Amino acid sequence: MITFEEAKTRLELVGQSHLLRFWPELNEEEKSLFLAELSEVNMEELEDHCRGATKAAFGQETSPRDGLHLEMEPVPPEFIGSVKRSDKNTLDDWENEGIFQISENKVAVLLLAGGQGTRLGVPYPKGMYSVGLPSKKTLYHIQAERIRKVQELAAGKHGSKCTVPWYIMTSEFTLDPTEKFFRENHHFGLDPSNVVMFEQRMVPAVGFNGKLLLEQRGKIAMAPDGNGGLYRALVDNQVLEDMERRGVEYLHVYCVDNILVKMADPTFIGFCVRKGADCGAKVVEKAYPEEPVGVVCQVGGVYQVVEYSEILPEMAKLRGPAGELVYSAGNICNHFFTRDFLRTISQHFLGELKQHVALKKVPFVDEDGNLVKPNKSNGIKMEKYVFDVFQFSKKFVVFEVLRDEEFSPLKNADGAPLDTPTTARRSLLAQHYRWALAAGATFLDQQGMPLPPKLRPVQDEDPPTVCEISPLISYFGEGLEQLLRDKAITPPFILDDVAAEKLLKN
Repeated sequence: MITFEEAKTRLELVGQSHLLRFWPELNEEEKSLFLAELSEVNMEELEDHCRGATKAAFGQETSPRDGLHLEMEPVPPEFIGSVKRSDKNTLDDWENEGIFQISENKVAVLLLAGGQGTRLGVPYPKGMYSVGLPSKKTLYHIQAERIRKVQELAAGKHGSKCTVPWYIMTSEFTLDPTEKFFRENHHFGLDPSNVVMFEQRMVPAVGFNGKLLLEQRGKIAMAPDGNGGLYRALVDNQVLEDMERRGVEYLHVYCVDNILVKMADPTFIGFCVRKGADCGAKVVEKAYPEEPVGVVCQVGGVYQVVEYSEILPEMAKLRGPAGELVYSAGNICNHFFTRDFLRTISQHFLGELKQHVALKKVPFVDEDGNLVKPNKSNGIKMEKYVFDVFQFSKKFVVFEVLRDEEFSPLKNADGAPLDTPTTARRSLLAQHYRWALAAGATFLDQQGMPLPPKLRPVQDEDPPTVCEISPLISYFGEGLEQLLRDKAITPPFILDDVAAEKLLKN
């Protein structure tokens, strides 16, 4: 560990000596911790980081990129799979392939969970959030049970016990509370040895003047390096070696906030495997041309995600011969990678991943030592994105899924127009309502009279009735007929193990 004098000299050389202004006020423990933190900082990299952050922040593009429209092309049809446009036999074939790979212990899921629930207004990780379902289950709880169920389905079909390891990338902010939450909940029925948590790197937050911010009088304000920090974190934590020991060959990577995510989705896995892909992206069809989502496409023959703000309006509105949007592949941060592909990225391309600018509200200690929680952006965070590795793929594919079946993100507190606890809860309950109707159930009103079925509830309204189906009962709507056919159900209804047993007896 460096001494105070060494820290002072190093910081003066890179114009960051203000970080030590509260040194005389720190106690011995605080001084020791601060010196330990400063010892880990590469001052040459720090100087480049601060210079690059301010340059990027004030020179960033806020309008469509010049000439982009001349290089953009949609993904060729032969590299696209679609739930909506594929026949049942094809979908069954892909699903069977995925189930087989799961039964062979070759599939794992990897969760990107480094962010806090700040926009939700909570001081804990998003995965610990409950959107208000009748069961009170959190996102982590739901996802764990989906893993348990898909393992059960694969084992039942192929007659051998199998495991889908769950890798969870956390950050300095989320690791401890996530570990504690899983322990307190007994890992939601999963074997703890198959739940592997690891930390991504943290990078300093930079003020608009190019100076680092202090989170405390003796601590630099840090932030996770974005979900693209995954690739460095795999190396730092020897995660790829762990995967190799377990025999994992295929990874399903996703973000924590999608309440409808299909864990280790057999159809997606099977499609990618059958196509011989090393990298794949799930997408949903854009709802309208101006929808603020990135688009998966080619630029100059290279696959990437182009942000909505970078595309000219006339390109966004471009339609094909059948009236469909040409650039309709909306990115939902849901990906397939082979382990070999991730190994290649970690060995050859870490230094080529682009840094993206994010302007954030960063709590900081002012010149008087007071903690300030700003109400507008005051800091620059440099992030990497998980999808920036598409360009290095030798066989890239896209898999289009139905939005109301597989994508409902939780990003904002209630009161925002989109992606709130209310919209996430409605999406899940509406899906389970559709599953129950498809299985032959009839719902009754409070007077015991049958409710007319409504197969596609309005998006901004609650479904006609409350029906929640445990993932332990059904992974994606399968196996419900024997329980629900010709059954009259009085809501609110939670179909869990206890309810299933009662239904079978009746």
